[in-house]
Amino acid sequence: MSKRAAKLAAVPPKGEAPAVAAYRLEEQVGHLLRRAHQRHAAIFQDGIGDLQLTPMQFAALVKIRDLGKVSQNQLGRLTAMDPATTQGVIQRLVARGVIERTADPDDRRMTVLRLTAQGRATVEAAIVRAVKITEATLAPLTESERPVFLALLRKLI
Repeated sequence: MSKRAAKLAAVPPKGEAPAVAAYRLEEQVGHLLRRAHQRHAAIFQDGIGDLQLTPMQFAALVKIRDLGKVSQNQLGRLTAMDPATTQGVIQRLVARGVIERTADPDDRRMTVLRLTAQGRATVEAAIVRAVKITEATLAPLTESERPVFLALLRKLI
């Protein structure tokens, strides 16, 4: 911001409440989180490259890999996806052939998700890239700032 613009921004319009006058978008948590998310989303898309996964698809694949098999409902809870989003993510991953959906043998009402061989290869390749994506996202922070930043993000959620 230029000195002139900063000076003009510091002068509140007549009759404006002090809290309103002092409000600066560039200092607000929501604005800063959105900007950080935009930066990370761009790094993610560039880094994931030809695997063509969304962040939610990646999260789903990783959790299925972690658990071996998981119900659709549990996957949604573990990845913080609402049911409609979970359903869409699963449909796209099934269509790509990276996961399979079957009825639970103990409860036919429940759907169980598993990685296919192609899914295992995809998630392994994606994780290698995700490590680099995380590094690029955190690059502006020092080594000592990184764990503090991540702890504070966890505290917010």
